[in-house]
Amino acid sequence: MTRTAVVNDYKHPQPGATSTLTLDEKVGQEIVKNGIKRPKGYTVSYHANPEVEKMHFGPKHPMKPWRLTLTNKIVLAYGMHEAMDVYIPRAATFQEMTEYHKDDYIQFLSWSQRVTPKIKLDPEASNIFPYNMGDDCPVFDGLYEYCSLYSGASLDAARKLTNNQSDIAINWSGGLHHAKKAEASGFCYINDIVLAILQLLLYHPRVLYVDLDVHHGDGVEQAFWSTDRVMTLSLHKYDKANFFPGTGGSDDTGPKNSANPGAHHSLNVPLQDGIDDESYVQLFKDVVSPCIGTYQPTAIVIQCGGDSLGGDRLGCFNINIRAHGACVEFTKQLGLPLLVLGGGGYTPRNVARLWAHETSVCLGTDLHPSLPAHTPFIEHFAPDKSLYPELSQTGRYDNKNTGKYLREIVTSIREQLRYVQGSPSVQLQHVPPDLGAIRDEVEREIQEEREARDFGRRRKERGAGIRGEYAH
Repeated sequence: MTRTAVVNDYKHPQPGATSTLTLDEKVGQEIVKNGIKRPKGYTVSYHANPEVEKMHFGPKHPMKPWRLTLTNKIVLAYGMHEAMDVYIPRAATFQEMTEYHKDDYIQFLSWSQRVTPKIKLDPEASNIFPYNMGDDCPVFDGLYEYCSLYSGASLDAARKLTNNQSDIAINWSGGLHHAKKAEASGFCYINDIVLAILQLLLYHPRVLYVDLDVHHGDGVEQAFWSTDRVMTLSLHKYDKANFFPGTGGSDDTGPKNSANPGAHHSLNVPLQDGIDDESYVQLFKDVVSPCIGTYQPTAIVIQCGGDSLGGDRLGCFNINIRAHGACVEFTKQLGLPLLVLGGGGYTPRNVARLWAHETSVCLGTDLHPSLPAHTPFIEHFAPDKSLYPELSQTGRYDNKNTGKYLREIVTSIREQLRYVQGSPSVQLQHVPPDLGAIRDEVEREIQEEREARDFGRRRKERGAGIRGEYAH
């Protein structure tokens, strides 16, 4: 009777002898398949700290930082990280956040995450939570860390632009445009957009801020209400009585006093339910083009809120991913330093699809519509597992934006721009120091000096009778 070996020697398969590929090999195939390569003539940087993804607002809260995990997994699965400079930014410091926000508010955020759950949930203890904290803006474990991380990413992205290390800088964790100087609002605690724009203003005389979120960018508009060095342009659903935040009408154009430098520098595009792809993209081009021609910004910040997509949990438009991305593409083609930020978006799988697509837009790459099979959590994108599902039919809203109404909006924007007396000039002056960048550099120098001193001391102490006698 023939005996067979119970255990056979394992022989490693030769290349090509098996269909099993490593993850790196699969990503490499996607890079070739999609023609992903570093853009010629400009640099794209990607700023993402994975610690932000771990935060949790609560089981019933619509804001899900986990959407950032899905976004980054798609970006990595396609291999787009190979075409960008990828950074893990540090958290913003207390001092950096108080460049705009009040000290006592930042102190409260730092303290609030140490409040016990019993107090947090006590309805009689509402006076413990000033600064508009509550159901929309809950206190949760890691709140201060969350705020400092997403704000630090936006500051890092802005610095890469001002240092000419990047031409397009992306931070999908940022774009929280509702936060005010001394209070939280609309799921937003720290206004990272304002902090980033203040950083850009150290080097740029004029910044154009464009907001694609379905909700009005009221926090950014309010922050720069009285200056002509920032022009804000927000396209959003407007219903003063029934849709948050109830601001951003066509007549909200800045201070009413024409002598105020900020007069006519806050522009709003109030929309009704159901706007579709063609109307939205054309409207975007029709209002952005005259702003560029009149205001002549030297840098642009665009907030890419994903709640303006069709089928969003809190949205009411019928826009598809490619149409939303076409607005980013148009902005990119202007050739100005560009800061690209996230924002709203409450159907995580669609937000992730959108931001992955807009990352490819920044790189100038057309992605294959089928998500790579090795994409982590791909089951969340079932049944089609596509990057570009049809969203305009998902919970579709009737389009209440008539052609006549949209033409009136464009006319109103052009009329407001007539009052802008050319692009404002900025007198040459000493540029305030970039304290964050200086701090990092000084810390590196101190560390290098300490290491050199320790090395020299240890060399002297070889054979010395008393350890540490050369320490001073």
